[in-house]
Amino acid sequence: MNTKRVFLIVLDSFGIGEMEDAAAYGDYDVNTLRSVSASPFFHVPNMKRLGLFDIEGITVGEKEGAHTGAVARLKERSKGKDTTIGHFEIAGVYSANPLPTYPEGFPPEIIKAFSEATGRKVLCNKPYSGTEVIKDYGKEHMETGALIVYTSADSVFQIAAHEDIVPVEQLYEYCKMARKILTGEHGVGRVIARPFIGEPGSFTRTARRHDYSIEPPSVTMLDQLKEAGKDVIGVGKINDIYAGKGLTEYVYTSGNADGIEKTLGYLDKEFEGLCFVNLVDYDSLYGHRRDVDGYAKALTYFDEKLPEILGKLRENDILIITADHGCDPGYEQTTDHTREYVPMLMYGKKVEPQNLGTRDTFADIGATVLDYFGIKPQFAGESMLR
Repeated sequence: MNTKRVFLIVLDSFGIGEMEDAAAYGDYDVNTLRSVSASPFFHVPNMKRLGLFDIEGITVGEKEGAHTGAVARLKERSKGKDTTIGHFEIAGVYSANPLPTYPEGFPPEIIKAFSEATGRKVLCNKPYSGTEVIKDYGKEHMETGALIVYTSADSVFQIAAHEDIVPVEQLYEYCKMARKILTGEHGVGRVIARPFIGEPGSFTRTARRHDYSIEPPSVTMLDQLKEAGKDVIGVGKINDIYAGKGLTEYVYTSGNADGIEKTLGYLDKEFEGLCFVNLVDYDSLYGHRRDVDGYAKALTYFDEKLPEILGKLRENDILIITADHGCDPGYEQTTDHTREYVPMLMYGKKVEPQNLGTRDTFADIGATVLDYFGIKPQFAGESMLR
């Protein structure tokens, strides 16, 4: 069969060293790969074989030399260092300004509009840890029915509610209301539903989180593939990140292991187009929590599964492994994302092993995917296929 498939896997937050403008984002001497490589649990021989440590600028690990993949270091052209901006740029959308953040909480007019729309009062309204906020405000929320609204260093409007007080479907409706309010100058990257259960003193967040992303403002790689009649499959957060735009099919995941298993499942299926995967645990469970060993173990697990992924690739398949930003678990000044270059590892029988140096934009990935299907990108980006 001549069917072409591309499997694009984003290791969420796997940065490989600070960009030249990192200080402008409050980041100094950050390097996610350097931090995790110091852990005794870090072991990635399969990514090494593809050429991870041969990428320009990487000073840790042992170089492979005759690596089996095409490799590159990607620079982020957009202004920002979050999931939405990183993924948008991968697909060909540049952000001239960082998405808005709210270190002092959301302005009164936003809270007033949200409260009027939902008919409920608001608690907290400041940056907070997701686990701590329900510990500190969960009891009052249960007694009053007021919604817990909080943010973080990211461009997010998060709404936490106990499932017995606000049914999950109702919480999702409140998020949709917030998404309509948060536009223009207050167009945050994501509105996030954060349901929880339990009793005061023992609250637990549930897996029914849901993200409502800002919609991509221009044509993306996904849109062009869909318009050309190709399958565009999202695994994990992809559907939420792109607000469903440009996808033909999607499936959510409960974590990295589930995301890898679902990707292996798609490797066995018949389709022509793109399977776009986000593995989020590196960022949410380990990067933000500054858990170096946990991050290293998660990368090692992915690397252990890589031979199975590679073994299922067909004659006309291409695998691309990359990231969307950094989140250095060894950087203790903040728990925020870090402004870093990201890796690009590309493998397939149609891919020439080579070192492509440093590329000017994440959008070269989108251009590469489209080029493979004979589609001219409607955005600035250069194909890495030769």
